[in-house]
Amino acid sequence: MNKNILWFKEIHKDDIPAVGGKGANLGEMANSNFPIPGGFVVTAYAYIKNCEQLGILEKIQKMESSINVEDSEELNKKSKEIRDLILKTDMIQELKTEISKAYEKMGTKTYVAVRSSATAEDLPGASFAGQQETFLNIFETKNLLEHVRKCWASLFTSRAIYYRKRQGFDIEKVAIAVVVQKMANSEISGIVFTANPISNNLDELVVEAGYGLGEAIVSGSITPDTYLYNKKTKKIVEKTIATQTWKYTKNTLGNKKEIVLPKDQKLQKLSDDKILELSKICVNIENHYDKPMDIEWALEKNELYIVQARPITTLKTEKAEEFETEANKKILLTGLGASPGFASGTVKIIKGLSELQKINKGDIMVTKMTTPDMVPAMKRASGIITDEGGITCHAAIVSRELGIPAIVGTEKATKILKDEEVVTVDASHGHVYAGTVLHKESPEITTKHVERSDFLTVTKVKVNVAFPESAERASKYNIDGVGLLRAEHMITTSGIHPFHMVKQGKQDKLKDLVKEGIKKVAQNFKNKPVYYRTFDARTDEFINLKGGDKEPKEDNPMLGWHGIRRDLDQAEVLKAQFKAIKELYDEGFHNLGIMIPFTINVEEYKKAKELAKEVGLIPHKHCFFGVMIETPAAALIIDEYINEKLDFISFGTNDLTQLVLGIDRNNEKIQTQFSEKHLAVLKLIAYVIKKCKARGVRTSVCGQSASDPEMVKYLIKFGIDSLSVNIDAIDKIKETVELEEKKLILDAIRSRNIDKKYEID
Repeated sequence: MNKNILWFKEIHKDDIPAVGGKGANLGEMANSNFPIPGGFVVTAYAYIKNCEQLGILEKIQKMESSINVEDSEELNKKSKEIRDLILKTDMIQELKTEISKAYEKMGTKTYVAVRSSATAEDLPGASFAGQQETFLNIFETKNLLEHVRKCWASLFTSRAIYYRKRQGFDIEKVAIAVVVQKMANSEISGIVFTANPISNNLDELVVEAGYGLGEAIVSGSITPDTYLYNKKTKKIVEKTIATQTWKYTKNTLGNKKEIVLPKDQKLQKLSDDKILELSKICVNIENHYDKPMDIEWALEKNELYIVQARPITTLKTEKAEEFETEANKKILLTGLGASPGFASGTVKIIKGLSELQKINKGDIMVTKMTTPDMVPAMKRASGIITDEGGITCHAAIVSRELGIPAIVGTEKATKILKDEEVVTVDASHGHVYAGTVLHKESPEITTKHVERSDFLTVTKVKVNVAFPESAERASKYNIDGVGLLRAEHMITTSGIHPFHMVKQGKQDKLKDLVKEGIKKVAQNFKNKPVYYRTFDARTDEFINLKGGDKEPKEDNPMLGWHGIRRDLDQAEVLKAQFKAIKELYDEGFHNLGIMIPFTINVEEYKKAKELAKEVGLIPHKHCFFGVMIETPAAALIIDEYINEKLDFISFGTNDLTQLVLGIDRNNEKIQTQFSEKHLAVLKLIAYVIKKCKARGVRTSVCGQSASDPEMVKYLIKFGIDSLSVNIDAIDKIKETVELEEKKLILDAIRSRNIDKKYEID
């Protein structure tokens, strides 16, 4: 279709090569008489013709093809060079004239939205939506022409280039169209998903609504109202009303932020009548396309408009597992669901290590709290229940990695439950049921996992590992490496306390144990980073190993002699670990990194690097070198660490939250107050990320928060480079990241200041 300009009425859904995904969908809906604001598309043909006649097309393609997208610095640099080339090169006169005339037909006083519409975007199965730019409230011809070129340039953002390379798109076939559409000056706007993207229920339609222009919702800047509509009963079945204190309104310079009147802030944004009217329109759109749709809408002067629509690309169609959990099933006790899943089995009460042999394969282990010595028995259990602990306790962390359903913090499991009775652990909801609770379609409880392999995210998703067998399981996912490799559990198999080995002159044995454990993990992640955390066991964790009886008795081991502070006092232990890394490097493992834990001053980091050099391990050359940000001290003096050269930092949010809030993370009585999303914790995280990004230091997070979808949304907005998650949360977090990256234009978010409320003066 060799036309520079096509009006919506000239376009149909099969015209993606000419007008891109947005353009094709808008044309299809306009021709089907859905309420679409009018407009036209500057075609992909026009983009190619313009670049060819100006002599820059071949140059752009060569520049993109040469980029190593895994090198962030190179990717960002060359991305900017391509965009600058497009923006500095004028548009051919023929195209200027045609765009100007089309705009005149709409009315030269008309405010328009100028939206990129890439020819690979919004395809079923592709996840490219939101990569290119959208500009709102564009007014006057000269501004329109300028913003068409800006849309062209946005085809070459770092994020867009990275996605195309990962997806394998032919560079010579990459093009972009630009949608020019009358702006709906919306009083209320939002998004509709014609299938529930959270529960994957095809019978539920989800409406999100907020005051003002839709950009506030699409960018994730506000929390919208959410209305749930049942397509079978044609009724609104649920409403969640959010408080909205500000909104975006139309302005000649883009968007203007305005305060919502206090009397309106807590009101339902869209009336029931309009919810029903909108739902009907969107169901008709779904029926027209014969697939679930993601739809943006606007309400102006009481008229509903559909701004754009595309297929939902992240919907899972597997039927959710159902279990018989009706009232006739007796709940024996409740606690915190720390590792999700269902399991039935015979209760074995464990009061001490001498009773661990009681645990047979498939039993339910019930104990006050697990310790590292219990790991072999935990592996045999089908479920874990503890009296004590929160979601970051030993039982929780280990169970998640092993994929064992676990409920912690029940307070009285060891008193209420009896040896040999049969129970069902519903760790997804924190309930322990009497007897066997069966799957409705199967005689056995399963913890079936359905994996997607087509997630595409710029933010890297890595995995936390403590056991070699877990690494093998994790490597079967499409994962970006190991963001936290804990060595403590690997050496418990020796039965000897690591510090006791050194006292006995057995540094080489310790070195070999560490080396063997790291090697088993690293072999599963060739050419992907594996970050090893040096020893960070508390003094009470290995007390039952040989030599553990000589451990000092501390009132609060969490705040005691552990992490880098202990390793520097017992330098031979740290050297043994560094020697293990050096030997692995010499064997060809060049993907290893070292994380220094629980540091509070830069001198600790400097001394650690000096010890590494003493054994021939050169930081930043033989391995990546960085620190864990687990203490407020490390966060607040991050500049000092950066000045000593850092390859990366990784937030240990379990300890950071504990220390910022002054809350024992293992105390089940105060777990409701333990939250990484506390404003003080978020401020510190945002502050460190901002400092690191300004200096080119990679940022990651490996605490429990990386496996929390709501926390991940904050981290994506702050600009985190990678997340290291629990194995059980890989798919859930990848999906969250993918959805968040669709909502946010990451390049823009990562180049502007973090919201003021998260900044530290």
